[in-house]
Formats: sequence, C-alpha cells, structure tokens
Amino acid sequence: MHYKFKEYRKSDILTDHLNMGGKNPDGEQIDVTSLYLTRGGKPWIGVMGEYHFVRDSRDNWYRELCKMKAGGITIVATYLFWIYHEETEGEFNFTGDRDLRRFILETRRAGLDVVIRIGPWAHGECRNGGFPDWLLQKPYKLRDNNSVYLEKTRIWYEQIYRQVKDLFYEDGGNIIGIQFENELVHSAEHLLALKKLALGIGYKAPLYTVTGWNSAYGAKIPVDEVLPVFGAYPEAPWTEHTDMLPPSPHYMFHTMRNDSAIGKDMIADTDRDGWRLPYERYPFATCELGGGIQVTHHRRPIISGMDIYALSLVKLGSGNNLVGYYMFKGGTNKIGRLSTLNESKATGYPNDYSILSYDFQAPISEYGEIREQYRLLNMLHLFVNDFGHILAPMETVEAETGIGPDDRTSLRYCMRTDGNSGFVFVNHYQRLAKLEDVHDAIFDTGTVQFPPVDICGDVSFILPFHMDLSGNILENATAQLLCRTGDVYFFVEIEGIEPEYKFSSGEIYKPQSGESVKVNNILLVTLSPDRARYARRLSDVLYIGDNCDLYEYDGEIRSVQEGDFAYDRWNGSEFEHYAVKREFMQAEAEFESVSEPFVPPYADELNIGGIRNRTWKKIWVSGDAGFIEIPGEYDVAQIYADGELAADNFYYGRPWRIPAKLLYGKECYLVMSEIRDDFYREGI
Repeated sequence: MHYKFKEYRKSDILTDHLNMGGKNPDGEQIDVTSLYLTRGGKPWIGVMGEYHFVRDSRDNWYRELCKMKAGGITIVATYLFWIYHEETEGEFNFTGDRDLRRFILETRRAGLDVVIRIGPWAHGECRNGGFPDWLLQKPYKLRDNNSVYLEKTRIWYEQIYRQVKDLFYEDGGNIIGIQFENELVHSAEHLLALKKLALGIGYKAPLYTVTGWNSAYGAKIPVDEVLPVFGAYPEAPWTEHTDMLPPSPHYMFHTMRNDSAIGKDMIADTDRDGWRLPYERYPFATCELGGGIQVTHHRRPIISGMDIYALSLVKLGSGNNLVGYYMFKGGTNKIGRLSTLNESKATGYPNDYSILSYDFQAPISEYGEIREQYRLLNMLHLFVNDFGHILAPMETVEAETGIGPDDRTSLRYCMRTDGNSGFVFVNHYQRLAKLEDVHDAIFDTGTVQFPPVDICGDVSFILPFHMDLSGNILENATAQLLCRTGDVYFFVEIEGIEPEYKFSSGEIYKPQSGESVKVNNILLVTLSPDRARYARRLSDVLYIGDNCDLYEYDGEIRSVQEGDFAYDRWNGSEFEHYAVKREFMQAEAEFESVSEPFVPPYADELNIGGIRNRTWKKIWVSGDAGFIEIPGEYDVAQIYADGELAADNFYYGRPWRIPAKLLYGKECYLVMSEIRDDFYREGI
C-alpha cells in the first residue's frame, strides 16, 4: 500500500522579532526564529535533560553529568527549590549539596550548557511546589504582582544571582537559559514582571522560557518576551482515579504542542476571554518530555524504554526543535530541618510520594544505573546532534489521512521536509496496546518513493530521503541514520526491515548488519540495533560498549557497570577492540525477620491509605560494592541505617535496587507495610 502525505507548504520564518538572543565573548550567538533556534548562525536543536542537583550528592554530580553527556544531552536543566535554600526565613544555604555555583561549574567541566529554572514556584513534586512553609503563612497573595510578594521574590532572585554571577553565556559561561515560574497559565503580567525583575538584578541569557501548556490555546504569556516550552508524558500519575488510562495521543504524529493532561485530567479547550498563544511566532520547544514518570501511592505505572523512545521520536517528527526531558537523572529528596521536602496530600497536593525517592524511572536512575530508554534515546540524540542543522528548518507534513490513538490498524507516520529532501518518521508503538502489523508499505513523499517494507512489532524509526552525503545524493534508505564522523555515515538496521541504500546515480546497496560499504568518497556503516544501543560519542570519537554503557570521566573511558568491560573504538576506517580489567566483588545481603525494633519516625507514610500491618527485617551487607535487591512485595518500604531513613520505595512491580555502600557498616533495618489492592498497577 502507498502511504502519501499532505501538501507541503513552506512557512514564512520570522527573525529578530523576539526579545531574546545573546552573544558570548567568542562571537558565537544564540538566537530564536519562529521555526527553530540558531547557534553560531546555523539552525540548532539542543538536547536538554533535567537533573536536580539538590536531589543528589555533590560527590556524584560530575560523574552523573558525564553520563548525561555520553547519552547525547547537551543542556542540563535544573530547578531551584526555594525551600531547599531558605527553609527558615532569612537563612540562606547554598553550601554542600545545595551549592548551585559548584554544580554549574561541574556542568561546564563536563562540557554541558545549563538552563536554570529559578521559580519562584517550581513544583517538581517538591513540598509546597518549592515554596518554604514560612512563605505560605504570609498574608499576601503568592505568584502575584503585589509589591510584598515581588519584594520577597527579589530577595530570592538576588540570592540565586550571587551564586551564578559571571557564569552566563554572555560572560563566557554556560548558562544559556532561564525559566521563570512553572505551570503558571493565566498571568502574562506576572511572568513579564518576573523577567523584568531578573533583568534588573543582572540576569542575562539568550533564552528566557516559560511553560506554555494549558488549554489547546496555550498559557497566557508575555508575547515575544519569552519562549513557551511544552511537555508530554507516557502516563498521568497525578490522575485521581486508579483505572487504566485510554490510549495516549502522544504516540500519534500531530503538530499540537500542548499536553492538556499535565497536572490534571481535563483542561478547557478555550480560554473564556478568547486568548490564543501565537504559536506561529515560536519554534516548537519542549522541556518536559517524560524521561520516565514518577510513582505515586495511588498510581504505579511501569515505564519501558519504548514508552519513552517512541514518544520522543513522535514529537521530533511533529516538529520539536528543542528536545527537553523531565527527568533525565533521577534523585533523592533531602529531609529538611523542619519537615520532609516531598510533595504529599498533607501539604495540600493531590499526590502522595515517597519521602526520599525521586527516581522517576528516569534514563539514569536515582542511584546512577542506566535504563533502556537511555540507550534508545541516545540513537535519536546522536542523530540530532550531527544532523539537527539539517532537520531544524524542515517542517512537519502530516500523513494524507489522519487517525486517532484508538486506531490500531492504520500506520502512524509523517515527514519533515524542506520540499525536496527530508525524513520519514514512523511509529508502530502504542503504550499498553498492540498495533497490527503493516505489510508492503511504500512511502511516497512526492519527490521520492521508498521500496516496500514490512512494519511489524514494536518499532519506531526515521528514514532519510534525497539527502546529500558529502556530495552523494542518497535517494532513500530503509535504515535509520545515526551519526557521522567525517565522511563515514553510520546507520541503524531497523528490526524486521532489510537495510537498503539507493543513490541518485541509480546504485543500490544492501549490506549485511555490521558491514561497511564504500560509495565513492564516503563509507556507509550499518549497525545492528543491539550494537547501536551502546554507541556513544566521546570526545568526538565513536565507541560501542560490549553490552555496557560507556562514558568519559576526565578523559578516561569508563563503564557504568562495575567490573571488567570491553568496547570497540572507531579509528576512522574500522572498529578496534579494547578490554579493561577492574577488580569488583559484589556485596551480598542477608535478611533476618525481627520484631519491631523501634517505631519508625515516618510511620504515617508507611500507613498511607489506612492502617496497615508492618513487617521488619534486619539487613547485613558484606561489602560496599554493587547493588542489593530488596525481596518481596509490599505497599511502602523504608530502610533505616543507624536510625536514619536511608531509602524508601513504593512497590510497583520492578526490583528495588539499593547501592550496598548506603548500608555497609551500619545497623540497618527494613520495614514494609502490607500491600493491598488500592492502587493502579501494571504487571503486578
């Protein structure tokens, strides 16, 4: 069957119309057009990942940032939670794990740019959305332009500024963006006041962002003053019920930027005063593509690698020109001097979360392990980082016939094109649903016709057409473009589809997986999906881990997995094999059932949803290397080490893995509350 597209219509691109942009001391400039961002005068797609420095130890920052960079992230976004830094009014703390300046310097050391999300209100599943308790007790309205609230905000902004002064892009630093507030949907006046306040203090960045979601018509924002950024999640744990959700529309290609499901079930389609965000003045940019999803007490989804990869690929095909994930690196909440710092129903929010764990099922876990979506997403990131300047100006053209998320028969596809060349995007994946196989699909872009392919199973992919490869015109390929090093182009074989490369000269090549093909002055290398999952660009060299996740730490190639590891390194013409020996002795754990040794300090959180029976085990750990798994099923589990809460978890069907070093050498107890059938569950 032939699959065609709607008519391509080139948009008029607006430039120099936004009050944004900036130049660094080297003369490089970042700007924003109505269709894409530019950097150094070229179209540019940044890849942004959220990492909350206060939810980790400063000793881990650089290592975890190196993992993010190895996964294709180029920008780190981080919230500033006010309550973490001024828990008591007038007493500011930017030391230790709260040292913002040190974190920014570590991002620069890792070669990453930064967007700081300075609030004042942040959310991020933090207590009070990040507001200190004392602020909530004030008699004036918050998130408002009244003078007393703005004065408190000015003090907060000034304290942040003292930490980041001289680290902005225009100073030669790596802070390229500032987000004001979060999820404020109804007050353009307040958002503009926050921007003016920050600029008056001395903040300066090429990009000023706000979250743009609300209704289909978007949040009310100060037009041309800020860049609205959007999000999309694979699930909605904030939904109050415990039923399975209907099929998510985020696995369908469409140009609607808004996710009206973020934060609530239903949001009105129109604003009562007729507001419409002028989307045509801004590129499609995201800050909250779900890198995973949090587990709440009443909803406990299990997120797969394809849940995240397919969602990101769909948004890229739908025109996303700033790829931003929330979260990319999971974390652990602190416990404050006056209270816990997690969101809960007790603080007036609709969800109960773990006291400590903010793992988020992220690509990089709470404790630094790698999940499958990290590997899959990196294939997109390699592509975007090498070919984003080509993709960014291309516009989305939807399929000839539209379909809905309940349709499990029709093929889901679109293209991004400049009218001549481009990329066909295909998503044959729907979370928690099986799509029917499609046979003999022929994509007809209007300029190029692909050979027939069978699209079966859970696959999502991108096919290039009429693309210039160092002077050679690739008419079409049935393999996904991955990256390039010089005149060597790497592709990924798609499951169930034979790789085929057709050039405008008429030559057709059908290499085997792993085979290199010389075409005039270029080399085509086709990698298997299993190999491509472990491909990493480190210091502009392509490496492939031998079933291990590589990253670079101060010039040293390391593996996330402990113990011996091996990898291949591309030398310009072929891969060379290397092996690394490392001593490693996996710690062992023993569990002994015991009577309750003490009343847990956080017993209320163990009894969420009603009083539950508790069981206790004492834990002995033989060493500090590796991870231990906590056995059994439970509702809520907590581990106390030397009397202090060290880790906690809501059981959701996946093994709970704890670093042995958290427990080694301490007197440790595990307490678990009984599991009941009172939450949404998958695969349990």
